[in-house]
Amino acid sequence: MAVAAGDNPLAIVAGDGDLPKLLAEDCARTGRDYVVVLFAGFAPDWVAGRPVIKAEFEKPARMFKALRAGGFAHVTFAGAMQRPQLSLLKFDLKFWRLAPKLLPAMKSGDDVTLRTITAIFEAEGMEVIGAHDVLESLLAPSGIQTVAKISKADWVDIKRGLDIAQASGRMDVGQGAVVAQGICLGVESIQGTDAMLGFVAQTGDRFKLNQKGAKGVLCKVPKPGQDWRVDLPSIGAGTIESAAKAGLAGVAVQAGGVLVLGLEETVAKADELGLFLVGVARDDEAHE
Repeated sequence: MAVAAGDNPLAIVAGDGDLPKLLAEDCARTGRDYVVVLFAGFAPDWVAGRPVIKAEFEKPARMFKALRAGGFAHVTFAGAMQRPQLSLLKFDLKFWRLAPKLLPAMKSGDDVTLRTITAIFEAEGMEVIGAHDVLESLLAPSGIQTVAKISKADWVDIKRGLDIAQASGRMDVGQGAVVAQGICLGVESIQGTDAMLGFVAQTGDRFKLNQKGAKGVLCKVPKPGQDWRVDLPSIGAGTIESAAKAGLAGVAVQAGGVLVLGLEETVAKADELGLFLVGVARDDEAHE
């Protein structure tokens, strides 16, 4: 459900990638008040001239005070963020109060970690919303989006790849997999999609049963039962480039369940490189 822009100032907790920039640009375009929350050690070039709150993981009290002072009752998490190396000497009193729940969660999978962080923000009186609630056009459309067609062998790989990715997500491991000729060449883990595709680029060909057969497909789906507000998988033009370098035929994602960061640019890159991009309708387990 989209949130009305004008009445809801938005805090964008920013990580790597294009997503936080896209959200900030949309807020600026629509006149929505916003601020970008940047944690220590992260300062992307695109934030120059934009409203920013600088934060430290060990001192959440300052961040929450600044958000409340600015009237930012809506928060969205955008972009990949590395787990911090925490310094005990820097903990403020609020962090010590949060530590019994937060520290064990940070040693678990991403889904557990993000659910815990979401609950912390909600306990501070803030509503956590998804990037797709801010910008609905981010969700992957259904159907083939590109000039390149999909063979019967590709469809077999797509079905298996989506199943593997979903099974991995059920264990809170990752949201993607690469399959070629029925063989799983890679499963996404904490290192991310690009690392998986780099591994496939280096090792994949030796495991293909027929070098003239199906090239393989990158498949991405949400984790079953995950909170869609904070951790939907995403792709963009860079993903297409990495898939091409890995020698794949294309990319398949769950329609309406994966973010496409710049659909026109992503489709154009796929057409340029001769890959297909398809959104596959898929029954997903309940999500929040």
